Amino acid sequence: MPNEQPKPSDFPLSAIEKIRYGDTDRQGHVNNAVYATYFECGRVEIIQSMEDVFGADDAFVLATITIDYLAEVLWPGEVEIRTRLTKIGNSSIALEQLLINEGEVRAKATSVMVMTNTSTRRSAPLPETAKERLRTFM
Repeated sequence: MPNEQPKPSDFPLSAIEKIRYGDTDRQGHVNNAVYATYFECGRVEIIQSMEDVFGADDAFVLATITIDYLAEVLWPGEVEIRTRLTKIGNSSIALEQLLINEGEVRAKATSVMVMTNTSTRRSAPLPETAKERLRTFM
């Protein structure tokens, strides 16, 4: 079904973040900009799990992110960030993420990260060993 909502169990990576009081705004809910930080924590899970296949000059940069805010998140508590890859390109990866709080999906994000060479500051091809491992996150 094309309109079927993804289930958290469809996302192989999970990260838990504590909601800080400082994450909230004047209305008492988590500020929309903090959602982007939570999603970043989920993306970093992939990068850290693959440090052994990347060189010292390899680094991912965020090229695009789209966030759909579905419901508010309140302090105190925790959020779970679920992440999966949807596409592996020559030098980029596309991701889909869910932000879950109290068992409910509160936001969804899609993003693209590009592998770059820190010396040249340009995109760099993903090594084949990295592509193989990245497939496990789809």
